[in-house]
Amino acid sequence: MDSPSPDRTHLPHAPGVYLMRDASLEVLYVGKAKDLHKRVSQYFNPNRPDPKTQQLVPLIRKIDYIACESEREALIWERRLIHRHQPFFNVLWKDDKSYPFVKLSLDEEFPRLRVVRVKKRDGAKYFGPYPKITPVRSLLRGLWKRQLFPLRPCDFSFSSQKPLAPAKIKSCLYYHTGECPAPCAGKISTPAYRRIAENAALFFEGRYARLKRAFQTQMRAASKKLDYERSAQLRDNVEALEHMGERVRYREVRPGRVAQRLDESSAVTELQKALSLPHPPHRIECFDISHLFGKEPVASMVAFAGGRPDKSSYRRFRVRTVTGIDDFASMAEVVGRRYKRLLDEQTPLPDLVLVDGGKGQLEAARKALDAVRAKIPLASLAKREEEVFLVGRKDSIRLPADSPALHLLQRLRDEAHRFAVTFTRKNRTKRLLR
Repeated sequence: MDSPSPDRTHLPHAPGVYLMRDASLEVLYVGKAKDLHKRVSQYFNPNRPDPKTQQLVPLIRKIDYIACESEREALIWERRLIHRHQPFFNVLWKDDKSYPFVKLSLDEEFPRLRVVRVKKRDGAKYFGPYPKITPVRSLLRGLWKRQLFPLRPCDFSFSSQKPLAPAKIKSCLYYHTGECPAPCAGKISTPAYRRIAENAALFFEGRYARLKRAFQTQMRAASKKLDYERSAQLRDNVEALEHMGERVRYREVRPGRVAQRLDESSAVTELQKALSLPHPPHRIECFDISHLFGKEPVASMVAFAGGRPDKSSYRRFRVRTVTGIDDFASMAEVVGRRYKRLLDEQTPLPDLVLVDGGKGQLEAARKALDAVRAKIPLASLAKREEEVFLVGRKDSIRLPADSPALHLLQRLRDEAHRFAVTFTRKNRTKRLLR
């Protein structure tokens, strides 16, 4: 008889790490993924026999996950969780591999840039780690060819006190082609060379928006000239910059922090089951209407990803088309505006839209979504009895008071209300100062 396999439908299509556990909830394996749902599903694909997977899968009884904002954040969580738990299959498969860093050897008088696998305490600067080595190597080659950071590519060891032998200098191809500033031959001063290295450090610290814009401009120009090889190289450089610039919200993986992130993921899973949603509501957007003494209605929208606030996606709206105070009409306006814009921009839609209120607000939001042809699951949360209303369902859903799914909805609703009230207060302050 086949062993029972855990439910994977709760896994979102998002970057993150997954923890596979046995019947005693011991961690068997920790992995990272660009798409959690797709990656974990591969383990249970009977058409892809793999001796390693065949050993692991029969033992799995539960899969936890931590959704992340990027592959780089997932990478860091994976490394630390493996280090903390020492899962049997990670050790058996030697999956605790090292990921690449970019090393700037500031410990040398004439620094070099290179890709390394091990980070040491040697006075050099290390940038990373990076999940993928190919785009990083490609970017370093591109930076070198364009002489943006023309640091020496050689492995020679020399300094002002111990100069390089003239014979070695004359044997260097980069010296003869002029691609290297040749500090070994005294063609550039030590302070000038160090400035190049310092600029490279600023670049790898993430201050490269200007360079990215330059690459994009050059890419478009190359494409117009039908220089597709050059355009493709510039495109790869832009992708590498974006890869290196992925946000990593990570400080330290403490036991309490891990438990909190797992609880957040569990709340998303429970909410999917409670509302019978087709997919895990990894991304939820919530709306609230507010006004100033019965005038100047405004609206707020907050977004949660993986059960956590995504404050960079918060939005405020001034209600434009509604005369007087009409919460239903105001809700319809801002919901319609929001998702018409996302559809026009071909931006991915959220997995769930939540509105603050009861059946009236829910119906107003439904009509707005229908008007712009946005197919998104929709729910409302009424304050008084904390009832959840769904489109097409006559009776409300009453979740237990200790339900993580209800707590997630309440956090969304309360955050949307806080954000709306803050906007209203700012407007009132501006009026008083006029």
